[in-house]
Amino acid sequence: MDTAASAEWNYALGHSAQELARLSQQGQVFAAFTRQLFEQAGITLGMSVLDVGSGAGDSSFLASDLVGHHGRVVGVDRGDEAVACATTRAASAQIKNVEFIQGDPVDMEFSRPFDAVVGRFVLMYYADPVDAVRKLARRLRPGGLMVFQEFDMEYVRSLPAAPTFEHAAELMKRTLRASGTRIRLGSDLYSIFLAAGLPGPSLRMDILIGGGGAFPCYEILAGTIESLLPAIERLGIATAPELRVATLAERMRDEVTAQKGIALSPALVGAWSRTSIEDSCSGT
Repeated sequence: MDTAASAEWNYALGHSAQELARLSQQGQVFAAFTRQLFEQAGITLGMSVLDVGSGAGDSSFLASDLVGHHGRVVGVDRGDEAVACATTRAASAQIKNVEFIQGDPVDMEFSRPFDAVVGRFVLMYYADPVDAVRKLARRLRPGGLMVFQEFDMEYVRSLPAAPTFEHAAELMKRTLRASGTRIRLGSDLYSIFLAAGLPGPSLRMDILIGGGGAFPCYEILAGTIESLLPAIERLGIATAPELRVATLAERMRDEVTAQKGIALSPALVGAWSRTSIEDSCSGT
């Protein structure tokens, strides 16, 4: 995913080494939810899959495991750093049925259609997600499968409210909104699929919830704030000394634990549907 501002893309998190590491950690934390979505949607052995906005590669690796040695996965990301990171990880793990390329699949041509197009936490950054889904449907074979999993960030909270956690969550949402990100896109997936000309999708929702010191969302939220820090300061929302990012995860954990409380991740909304035979592969 490209950090350059454009009319088509709004991505404030960048592709620093820290952000790619955060993406990998986030991918691992939510891996079970994404795998269950892919399985429920029908990603299976022998399929060819296009992964939109593949980032550090985690969702592509999940898909590659499901499609097996006779299937293939193509992960596409706008960021050169992300493609390099994912490619290195695939080589290190000796994953042979996945490749990563740089670009935006909405605007790219491929030599043959795919059985499925998947994406995780990516449509929320498109200026026009309906247009993106409509164009991605043309990368599918007739009757191909469209699967997306997107955040609804309004579900992030702590109970009882822990001030540092609540402040960090609000800061994340405010900054992403100001940068053009659709922070509730997960709950819009049904209408987006319909507007793009797809049949009404099946849906599922997952939320990670937990308490105690081992809950991983403190690190993910603190890492998100760190990645957003240049945007936070540019927008005049807060300064680095005010945020004390280095100790943010620890302070959130301490507050929630002291209250014997819990914290909730964003909701992960999954949607899947098949294109009609008439509309698939009809051009760009």
